[in-house]
Amino acid sequence: MSSKKEGGDICFFINGKKVTESHADPETTLLSFLRERLRLTGTKYGCGGGGCGACTVMVSRYQPATKTIVHYSANSCLLPLCQLHGAAITTVEGIGSTKTRIHPVQERIAKAHGSQCGFCTPGMVMSMYTLLRNKPQPTMEDITQALAGNLCRCTGYRPIVDGCRTFCQEATCCRASGAANCCLNGDESTDEPEHEEPRLFDKEEFLPLDPTQELIFPPELILMAETGKPQTLTFRGERMSWVSPVSLEELVQLKTSNPKAPLVMGNTHVGPDIKFKGVVHPLIISPTRVLELFEVSQTPQGVWVGAGCSLAEVHSLLEKLVPQFPEEKTELFRALIQQLGNLGSQQIRNVASFGGNIMSAYPNSDLNPVLAAGNCKVSVISNGGRREVPLNQDFFVSFGKTSVKPEEIAVSVFIPFTRKGEFVRAFRQAPRKESSFATVTTGMRVFFPGGSRVVQDVSVYYGGVGPTTVSAAKTCAAIVTRPWDDETLSRAYDVLLDELVLPPSAPGGKVDFRRSLTLSFLFKFNLEVLQKLREMDVIAEELPERMQTQPLPREIQPGLQEFQHVPKDQSNQDPVGRPIMHRSAIVQTTGEAVYCDDLPRTDGELFLALVTSSRAHAKILALDVSEALQLPGVVDVITAKDIPGRKVRTLFGYDEELLAEAEVSCVGHMICAVVADTRTHAKRGAAAVKISYEDLPEPLFTVEDAIEKSSFFEPQRIIERGNVTEAFKTVDQVHEGQIRIGGQEHFYMETQSMLVVPVGEETEFNAYVSTQWPTLTQEVIAETLGIPSNRVTCHVKRMGGAFGGKVTKTAILAGITSVAAWKTNRAVRCVLERGEDMLITGGRHPVLGKYKVGFMNDGRIMAADIQYYANAGNAVDESPLVIEKILLHMDNTYNFPNLRGRAAACRTNMPSNTAFRGFGVPQSLMVVENMMNDVAVVLGRPADQIRELNMYRGPSVTPYKMEFSPENMLRCWEECKLKSDYSARRKAVDQFNLQNRWKKRGMAIIPIKYGIAFAESFLNQAAALVHIYTDGSVLVTHGGTEMGQGIHTKMQQVASRELHIPPAKIYISETSTNTVPNTCPSAASFGTDANGMAVKIACQTLYQRLEPIRKKDPKGSWESWTKAAFFEKISLSAVGYYRGPDLYMDWEKMEGQPYLYFVFGVCCCEVELDGLTGDYRTVRTDIVVDIGRSVNPSVDIGQIEGAFMQGLGLFTLEELKFSPSGLLYTRGPSQYKIPGVCDVPLRFNVYMLSDTHNPHAIYSSKGIGEPAIFLGSSVFYAIKDAAAAARSESGLVGPFSLDSPATPERACLACASPFTQKIPASKPGSFTPWALNI
Repeated sequence: MSSKKEGGDICFFINGKKVTESHADPETTLLSFLRERLRLTGTKYGCGGGGCGACTVMVSRYQPATKTIVHYSANSCLLPLCQLHGAAITTVEGIGSTKTRIHPVQERIAKAHGSQCGFCTPGMVMSMYTLLRNKPQPTMEDITQALAGNLCRCTGYRPIVDGCRTFCQEATCCRASGAANCCLNGDESTDEPEHEEPRLFDKEEFLPLDPTQELIFPPELILMAETGKPQTLTFRGERMSWVSPVSLEELVQLKTSNPKAPLVMGNTHVGPDIKFKGVVHPLIISPTRVLELFEVSQTPQGVWVGAGCSLAEVHSLLEKLVPQFPEEKTELFRALIQQLGNLGSQQIRNVASFGGNIMSAYPNSDLNPVLAAGNCKVSVISNGGRREVPLNQDFFVSFGKTSVKPEEIAVSVFIPFTRKGEFVRAFRQAPRKESSFATVTTGMRVFFPGGSRVVQDVSVYYGGVGPTTVSAAKTCAAIVTRPWDDETLSRAYDVLLDELVLPPSAPGGKVDFRRSLTLSFLFKFNLEVLQKLREMDVIAEELPERMQTQPLPREIQPGLQEFQHVPKDQSNQDPVGRPIMHRSAIVQTTGEAVYCDDLPRTDGELFLALVTSSRAHAKILALDVSEALQLPGVVDVITAKDIPGRKVRTLFGYDEELLAEAEVSCVGHMICAVVADTRTHAKRGAAAVKISYEDLPEPLFTVEDAIEKSSFFEPQRIIERGNVTEAFKTVDQVHEGQIRIGGQEHFYMETQSMLVVPVGEETEFNAYVSTQWPTLTQEVIAETLGIPSNRVTCHVKRMGGAFGGKVTKTAILAGITSVAAWKTNRAVRCVLERGEDMLITGGRHPVLGKYKVGFMNDGRIMAADIQYYANAGNAVDESPLVIEKILLHMDNTYNFPNLRGRAAACRTNMPSNTAFRGFGVPQSLMVVENMMNDVAVVLGRPADQIRELNMYRGPSVTPYKMEFSPENMLRCWEECKLKSDYSARRKAVDQFNLQNRWKKRGMAIIPIKYGIAFAESFLNQAAALVHIYTDGSVLVTHGGTEMGQGIHTKMQQVASRELHIPPAKIYISETSTNTVPNTCPSAASFGTDANGMAVKIACQTLYQRLEPIRKKDPKGSWESWTKAAFFEKISLSAVGYYRGPDLYMDWEKMEGQPYLYFVFGVCCCEVELDGLTGDYRTVRTDIVVDIGRSVNPSVDIGQIEGAFMQGLGLFTLEELKFSPSGLLYTRGPSQYKIPGVCDVPLRFNVYMLSDTHNPHAIYSSKGIGEPAIFLGSSVFYAIKDAAAAARSESGLVGPFSLDSPATPERACLACASPFTQKIPASKPGSFTPWALNI
């Protein structure tokens, strides 16, 4: 046995530098080591669970057996430091920086505008970099696979994919290089240069990829692997020990003496359990260096695969084996390849082991049903020797448990060859197409002997329909020995329905959907088997073309982005109107960009962790912190009693406590905070605080609960035009309906982050906060500490996304953090975990909309009465403003002569909801558009005709008497129909639907009118401070904050134009309250409008001051003028102040001018829907937006695409689930699915309306941050359209209800296939559902 060594050094390399670590704690991950120990902060913390890809790094290892070096991407948040012996790690800092040279991947993502807030960018860069190290000329399929595990909340992915596409071999077509009029459009290229469409980026400028320039693998590690005698490594941490044995014999001994110790290979199962569930393992055994676990051997019957092989290795192994054998032998291999391609993300598959995946026995495992159906077996070893365990129904004992004994170790897995006449298929359905746990999975195998259709053997296993992988044994018994035909199968469906029963309150919910999927999958298997039997001439009848189910399309095509040229007479150095790259895009791609949590630790700095309520509505009886204070590293506990100043924030007459004192009103209500010397200690301290509660009766969760108990935040609002009651008497038809719109989590990639530093004298504090409103944060800290605002300076460099979620809640968190800094007199940092952030900070308001609409038979809508109920949660926050904005937009683009709207913010025991990009408008318009859809269906007319018929025309007036011209809205509508080729494609869709029974296409075209600016007039003001230094360089500061929307880039463009100097001379460092005071939030799409004017005024002032100098020396340079000005005693610093428009809304009179102008847009979407599973693909999207003359087309197109994708998430994917006691289940990316690369429309075209002007804003531009969110609803209505086509096959016509989001579950149930209709409905009230319907 190899020498046992206590301790042991790990030796590995990071970015070519050697690192030796002798006292590694088993709980330390590579991510915290990189960020906290080595100060390599380019690698970001986004979720801590391998779900977002922000922490991606490249791991390289030397394989002595093959003398090769392997490179793979991995999530550093899951990689234990103890496992890195002999590895070379490459982080984003290691591939390029602005100090040395940047790498082509970094350059292309930046210049293709693929980085907005920049927080996800280092992860994107590393995923792409690793792909290029393995495959310098990748295909598009490779790229989408590589990026599938990386989430981005800002860009909508299209620019990232376009930047990466430039590495592809197939990118020879001119479209791929960013050109709009391409050979594919049938446009003849003309030689006249002025006809050339402007491009967002020029591919020709890019650095070429040169693989010889990459970092070499450290020769020392090769030498170590070749010659070093491997030694057992042992590490002891604070709570856990870690042993890494080197031989199978030693591993067996360790496991015999420690049967409870888990085996950790990829740490993708044990890691998240330790982190999220608080599991503690006294000992962890990591057999990554036991070679026997990685052996692969072939036998005549099949192949043995080492249980330690990663899923990615198994995938490539099977792909290599398939072409070596006849097709009939590899049926099982191919089914596994398909499942392995969809399981987790690339980063997870690279580290997760095959054996670990089987042994963790997830109920919804992707592989286990296929392995079981395919008669695979596992070879296990223990002290008593080896045995082979078949993977069958006896293998899976209970949730997460198998029949393998605790002291046994899985060594390898046997995958058999299939025989002639044997077919194996695997199916899965998941909430998102990629990088998502499955809802239901299945493996099915059938065997027909010699050219017969009589079944000799059949095996069907399901995952996701019980606590374990289950065998449908009775169903198989109903099929075996019978001919494979309709009679046999229709009997099988009935048996299956009785055999797999899920109780209506089953964990995971979605019961009807899951049961429906079990039948649909068996039916899909049936179709594939019939197809095969026909190919083998066993049966004569052809399967009709319309019955077949081909997979949904997936190839991403290059899209178009059309925008205007700058005027011919514009000076070359004037950047306004040009697609300038985001001003910090390069440092974002190199990881040099500094976010709040990247600031270095100061001496004695403490970390704050929050303690939150576990009850939805209760009295706090006692708070016991004694145990927490005993723990190592814990310094203090902060409660409401420690607050020296105001303990509450008052908004709209309601008080919100910073920390709850006597009573809690939601799960996640903040009660106290623990400060400790490290993040880990603070978290453990928080977990040790004991709170005793007394539950209060009847917590309210849903809007129905609130309506029943009249629990509302006042004021409620109403708007009326005409006489609705009278109008209903004169119409031809009246229809009533309702729709629920679910909430949405902001999911900014950077969680709430702040650092409060006491200066040490005269109660002065510096706060570094990730916030959209520095002034509010300054005010809250000052009020909470009872000190004047002039002692608090709030600094904001940039945010990693915000979307409205970093205004009110951030200020409260900063207040709590400042109390800790005040009490301990030390710097205190607070960075929320993703799960805490999702639990505490609330999101978009869920809305229930009810409507009654009266219309004529020709489609004219004469009257509408709409009621909106928004679930505000437990605190008022900005809810009254949200319901006001809901009502102010309820007409959308339609002229309803008689209209009444009522809106209420419901007070419930949910975490308080807050501002979110769109601020109520997406919910408002969703209800109106659903009403328009219903009217069209009742009349049997196309929805777009009903929309067009009711639109505003000519000089128009809104219901609140604001005048506007709808001309550009009508132009957008016509242009969108033209660009999307609407009528021809509508016909093609109908034709497709006739030819396909189970797959349907749907189309929708949706308009929007969005009001820009604040109805609260004082919020429209802005100021800027501009300094010119004597060397000619310029420093601009303004009140807007940078969260990825490019405001600093636009301000730089404004200053460049006004001062007549190139943008390179202008710098913007940060937003801070000591340079520009009393600022307004960067919100309401008004940031550029307001701050742009302020910067313009300041720069004009300075330029005029320099006029005498310029006259004196007209030939001089800018630098000579600024120097001369100083000697002439001319001030080179100026403040620009912009009052902003005087807007108002009088709710008593129901009239006003709450907006400065409107942004118009129209979006047309086409989707393809699988009616059996509810899975869909957005085939094509065309968006036309009127945004005046864009200050920066690349930034504005980025805003439009990003908002559209966020809207697509809101309306089709993102589902917040709460338990019956009000606890949020979906607290991270593994449960809450935001759109991924797989959700981008396959053709994504954005057109800016040409020749439009906007006299109300800077340089005739328009604000564009929010409007396009609602355009994502066109995907929802296209799904609804496809579902209507599917329903008609079952004889169902007329309006039907489909709530938002239209998840696969809702879409599938709406399609009402014969299989869905078989599921017996559970009686509401007879059971407690797993999740509330919020």
